[in-house]
Amino acid sequence: MPEINWYPGHMAKSRRMLEEQMRGIDAVIELCDARAPLSTRNPILGPLCRGKARVLVLNKADMASDAQTKAWIDYYRNQGMFAVKFTATGGKTKEILSFIEEATRPAVERMRQRGANKTVRLMVIGVPNVGKSTLINRLRGNAVVKTADRPGVTRTKQWVKVGPYLEMLDTPGMLWPKLEDQEIAKTLAYLGSIRDQIMDGEELAGDLLRRLMDIAPNPTCARFKLPEEAVDMKSYELLEAAAKGRGYLLSGGRLNTERAAAVVLDEFRAGKVGKITLERP
Repeated sequence: MPEINWYPGHMAKSRRMLEEQMRGIDAVIELCDARAPLSTRNPILGPLCRGKARVLVLNKADMASDAQTKAWIDYYRNQGMFAVKFTATGGKTKEILSFIEEATRPAVERMRQRGANKTVRLMVIGVPNVGKSTLINRLRGNAVVKTADRPGVTRTKQWVKVGPYLEMLDTPGMLWPKLEDQEIAKTLAYLGSIRDQIMDGEELAGDLLRRLMDIAPNPTCARFKLPEEAVDMKSYELLEAAAKGRGYLLSGGRLNTERAAAVVLDEFRAGKVGKITLERP
C-alpha cells in the first residue's frame, strides 16, 4: 500500500486555533478510540495542553474489548493521567463531570470569594472521528453539534453552552503533519479517522481482515463467512474469501471485492465484528 499521509490545510489552521484558544481554557477533554488508544492520540496535542488539567476519554468502549480497555486505563493512570472509558452514544457522564468539577474547583472558588460565579470553559480535542461532537451532545443532553461517522465533519470551532456555568469548545479533528509510523496510519484508516478516498480500499480492507484474524479469528470468520483455512490466508485472499462467503458476485461469477471491502470496513467501524481492540498497552 502507498504511504498514507493525510494533513489537509484546515488541520494546520486548527492547530493555530487551539494554540490561540488555550489561554482562556480551564481544562481539556481529550478523546481517543478505545479500540486503538495509542494510535488515535495525536502526539502534538500533549505539548499544546501543557499546564492544563486534562482527562483522557477512551470513547466507543462498547466496541472494544472490556479487558483491554481496563488495561489501557490502568496504563494511562499509572502514567499520572486521569483516564476514563465512555460510550458517547449512551454512556454515563458522571465520571467526566466529576473530573470537570475537580479540575476547575480552584478557579471556581477564587471567583466565588470575589462574589461571582465563574463560567468554566473546556476544550474537547482529538483526532478525526473519535466522537468529540457526540460527547458534547451527550453532556448537554440534546443534539446541538453536527455529527457523522466520518472524518472532517467539524471544520471550525464551536462554543456550546452545556450548563448555566459550563461551556465547551468543539474543535475540528486534527492529525499530525507526517504519519511516519505506517502501522499507526493504517490503524487510523481502519477506524475511519482518515478519508477512505485517499487510499486503496480493497488493500486496506484486506489488511484489516488479516489483522482481525490475528486478534479475533472466530468472530471474524463468523461475520464474513470465511473458511477454516482463512487463518493462513494472506490479506487479499481473505478479501476474496469474504466476497465469496457473502455472495458478492459480478457478471460471469467474478468476485466483487470492491463491495466486500466497503462492507468489511463499514461493519468493523460499526462494531459488528465484535468487541475488538487493535492494540495492547
